[in-house]
Amino acid sequence: MTETDRPIRVLVAKAGLDGHDRGAKIVAASLRDSGMEVIYTGLRQTPEMIVHAAIQEDADAIGLSSLSGAHMTLFPRVLELLKENHAESILLFGGGVIPDKEAAALMKQGVGRLFGPGTDTHEIADYLRNEIPKRRATQEV
Repeated sequence: MTETDRPIRVLVAKAGLDGHDRGAKIVAASLRDSGMEVIYTGLRQTPEMIVHAAIQEDADAIGLSSLSGAHMTLFPRVLELLKENHAESILLFGGGVIPDKEAAALMKQGVGRLFGPGTDTHEIADYLRNEIPKRRATQEV
């Protein structure tokens, strides 16, 4: 099986003190049901723990859920750690309660799509099915 043939592998994470993980668990289950390999890290992970797990698990993407208001700290820190670890090919996307203006600022920094409450989980799976092959293709060049 080549790199492009293997299933998409997504690490779903909850960072910081945010203890609300219902949405993250729903997204994780939906992505798994759509044929992706999913690793759920559980609650209260640090950005360092998340990036370490993503690298160890050979993840294609990190789905970071943020409901605590700490998104402007957590997402940039995860991006910084991915870069420090030469793992920029791992897509960082996310969801939660993130105001549009702040979501735009995060995406400008390199975060992928951010999905708000009520998003159809098929939309998230479609996004990953579209985005991950592009990233894999640039790695193989």
